[in-house]
Amino acid sequence: MIPRKYGPQLFSLILSGLMSLLVSGISTFRAIGPVTNFANLWSSAWLAAWFIAFPAVLLVTPLAREAVQILTTKD
Repeated sequence: MIPRKYGPQLFSLILSGLMSLLVSGISTFRAIGPVTNFANLWSSAWLAAWFIAFPAVLLVTPLAREAVQILTTKD
């Protein structure tokens, strides 16, 4: 098991992986359509996207949290 103190980083890893998987799949399909080697092309695009997405999520998360604090009010 992973210590709880690494939870935010694990969350960012999982979130960036799933979102880049989804977006790269849609983008790849729209770009090339249902070709025979679609899965190979998609996985290649996904890994490249995830390589960028994970550090981006780590950097952007604090800004997004701050924006949410500014844009919302207390109940």
